[in-house]
Amino acid sequence: MKLDILAFASHPDDIELGCSGTLIAHIAAGKKVGIVDLTRGELGTRGTPEIRLQEGEDAARVMGVSVRDNLDMADGFFQNDREHQLQVIQKIRKYKPEIVLMNAVHDRHPDHGRGSDLVSESCFKAGLKMISTQEESGKEQEAWRPKVVYHYIQDRLITPDVVVDVTPYWEKKMETIRAFKSQFYNPDDTSPNTYISSPEFLRFVEARALELGHSIGVTYGEGFTKERHIGVKSLFDLI
Repeated sequence: MKLDILAFASHPDDIELGCSGTLIAHIAAGKKVGIVDLTRGELGTRGTPEIRLQEGEDAARVMGVSVRDNLDMADGFFQNDREHQLQVIQKIRKYKPEIVLMNAVHDRHPDHGRGSDLVSESCFKAGLKMISTQEESGKEQEAWRPKVVYHYIQDRLITPDVVVDVTPYWEKKMETIRAFKSQFYNPDDTSPNTYISSPEFLRFVEARALELGHSIGVTYGEGFTKERHIGVKSLFDLI
């Protein structure tokens, strides 16, 4: 299955918070989109890995993504090393995305920056034919390098290089977040409170999107940082 966009996340729910509006917008425009979660988020205070897996599937259905995989790396302990890079490279070569999205370059949770480094380096190495990877069937994979990669912005505010208008898809984005019932505000849940489980956190998510949207003259926006200059054929490509 060839995808137009492949989005990676250190944990289930990173995508929903960071870039689900952008994914939904591109799916609405006819693009094929997939998600790969690196871990099951098993170190999270609330919920279980099994619950979060189901919540991720529920969120994926809301978005309409073509596929959502999980590499089952160790939450909190995965590394940017050869073993983990090969797992990521295998997915990049399998889905051959034109664009790859990944975690913020640095953030409150150390897994986010480490996941960002892991995926970024793997995107480059996926294009090196001397690195051997195989499909699940054992067939040798062809080298593939995405045309461009972007890092979505998460908890810590990083000045974006590009902001995507997600205004028409805001309510659907919030629906993907609410699919993670074990993680975010739920007055009926008696689990211990966490940084992201308060009602204030969801207001923060909206406030961030309002701020980014305001910066480009729309209501809601999602921000991304680049690794190389963004090229356009015309200045009219910009809004």
